[in-house]
Amino acid sequence: MRQSKASRDQMMTQLRNAYESGASIRSLVAISGKSYGSVHSMLVQSGAVMRSRGGPNHTRKIA
Repeated sequence: MRQSKASRDQMMTQLRNAYESGASIRSLVAISGKSYGSVHSMLVQSGAVMRSRGGPNHTRKIA
């Protein structure tokens, strides 16, 4: 079942706000019930500033 444009826009705004507040894409997948690809696409379409890969555990290089 397809969403209306208004409900999709509302979901994109909610996902963007959560992502920009620190939520991971995977946590947004679990909350929304959408696929990883769908959530990622909606974030990009909403204009969210995407973070680099790896999360907070990969900030230092180990020599």
